[in-house]
Amino acid sequence: MKYTVLAAAVAAVFSASAMADSTIVNGPMGFNPITASAYAQETTDPSILNSEPLVIPAGFTQSIVSDESDLNIYVANDWNDMNTVNETGKQAGRYMYRTHEVRPSSATVAGNSARIDGGSGGAVSVVDLHTGQAKEVVGRADWEALDGIVWTPWQSVLFAEEVGTSVRPDPEAPQATSGLLYELKLKKDDLTAMESVTVLPLLGALAHEGIETDAEGNVYVIDEDRKGSIYKFEPENYGDLTSGQLYALKVTNGKTGAAEWVALDMVQAQISARVAAAAVGATEYCRPEDIDRISQNLYVALTCEDVNNASNTSGNGAILAVKLGDKPTVSYVVAPGKNVPVENQSTGVTGFKSPDNLATGPDGKLWIVEDNAFSDIWVYDPQSEDVNGDGYKDGVHLFASLKDKVAESSGIYFGKDPKTLFVNIQHSGTGNDKTMAITKRATK
Repeated sequence: MKYTVLAAAVAAVFSASAMADSTIVNGPMGFNPITASAYAQETTDPSILNSEPLVIPAGFTQSIVSDESDLNIYVANDWNDMNTVNETGKQAGRYMYRTHEVRPSSATVAGNSARIDGGSGGAVSVVDLHTGQAKEVVGRADWEALDGIVWTPWQSVLFAEEVGTSVRPDPEAPQATSGLLYELKLKKDDLTAMESVTVLPLLGALAHEGIETDAEGNVYVIDEDRKGSIYKFEPENYGDLTSGQLYALKVTNGKTGAAEWVALDMVQAQISARVAAAAVGATEYCRPEDIDRISQNLYVALTCEDVNNASNTSGNGAILAVKLGDKPTVSYVVAPGKNVPVENQSTGVTGFKSPDNLATGPDGKLWIVEDNAFSDIWVYDPQSEDVNGDGYKDGVHLFASLKDKVAESSGIYFGKDPKTLFVNIQHSGTGNDKTMAITKRATK
C-alpha cells in the first residue's frame, strides 16, 4: 500500500501515540494494554515457546490446555485451527472442539494430510477441560482444510472446509467445486463421540472459514477470497439446515452503507456460491475470514481490505460490521490508520495487520487475532467513544503478541469462565502446536 507524505506522517504520529496507550480496559478480562508486539522477544527456544509463547499483560497467566504430546494426529505439523466450546446443557464449558486444517497435494497423494495411523484427511477433535484428555471425534479422507467451527443453539457443531478448488470431492455432493459445510451431532450420553455427520451443500460451495448463527436460526458464512462475499442461510425450519435459501450481502453503493440480502440461485450455489453471488452483483471484500455476532451486529474480519482503496487486494485489513435487521447497514469499525496504528515491522512499529479470527468477550467486546508474524491479539470496544469524530470508535487496545514469529495464533474463544481466553497456536517453529489458556489471576 502506498501513502502520500502527509498520510505517512499522520500514521507515524498516530502509531507513536497509540503505543503509549496506558488505558485500563475494564471488564472481567480487564487489563493494561501491552506496549508493543513481540518483536524484541522473538525466540525459537522450545522451553519458552512451550510454556510462555505469548507476551501478555501483567496480572495474567498462560498455560497449555492441549498440545501434540497428548494428541498428535498428523505426520506433518499443520495441526490446529479454530475451536469452540460446549456452551449449554448439563456439562456446559467442559468440552472444547477443534478442527484440524490439513490439505492434500492431489486427489491421489495424501500430501500433508497424512495421518500417523496411516489414513489421511481432515479431522475434528475434542478436549475434556476437566481431565485434559484429548481425542479425535471424526476424520475423513475427503475433508480438506477444515477450518471454521461453531457450536449451534440447537446443540450441534458446524464446521467447514476452507477450499477454493476442491481436490477431494465429497461423494454425497460431488457437484461442489469448493469447500462445504458440515453438521456434527454428538451422542447425548457421550459428547466426545459422534452420532452423525451431515454435509450441507445448501450453505454454499465456498472457501469457508467463519460461521455464525443468530436467534432465528439463520447461519452466516463467508467466502475467503480476495473478492469474497458474505452470505446468510435462512432455513425453512429452525435447526434444520437441509432446506432453505442462501443469500449474499449487496451494498447499494460501494462497500458501506445501506444493504440488502439478495437470494441466490440454489442450484448454482451448491456448485459455486461465488458464481451465484457474482450473478446478482453481491458486494466483494478482500478475504473475509471469521465472523462473530454481538447482539445485532455481525462483525467480519477482512484480512487484506484497504478502507481507503476499494480496488486494492493487498491492504492491511479491517473489521467490518453488518447491522442486522430488515434494513441492514454496513460500516468499517476497525482499520489501520483510523483507530489503530499502521504496522511497520521493519521500523519496529506495532500496528494492525491481517485480522483473522474473532471472538465475543464476556462483556461484549470484540477480540481480534491477526494472521501475521508475531500474531497480535487486539480488543475492540463497540461501546467506546469516537473522540475525534472520524466515524471510528477509539477503543482498540493491544492485549497479546506471539513470540513465535513463524507461528500463527488462531481460534480465540471464551468458554464458561469469563476470565479465561483460549487461543490455538499453529505452525509453531518448535513443531509443537498447542491450545493455550490465558487467565486473569485472582486479586487478593
